[in-house]
Amino acid sequence: MPGTIIKHSVRIAGHQTSISLEHKFWDILQEIALRQNISMNKLITNIDATRSGNMSSTIRLFVLEDLEHRLLSNPD
Repeated sequence: MPGTIIKHSVRIAGHQTSISLEHKFWDILQEIALRQNISMNKLITNIDATRSGNMSSTIRLFVLEDLEHRLLSNPD
């Protein structure tokens, strides 16, 4: 189910941790990493470098901003 929260093990800046995200957010985050031609760990490390709050919330906002940017760039 897309709304089910799943813990994902990741490595951020060399440290192993886990992030709890809904399945759909994780799927879209993987699509972004593929589009940027970088690993998930690298993408998450990049996101982590800009955050000031909770990592899972920061990732959700990153995904939403990416979707919003793509929508506004291609309004058709």
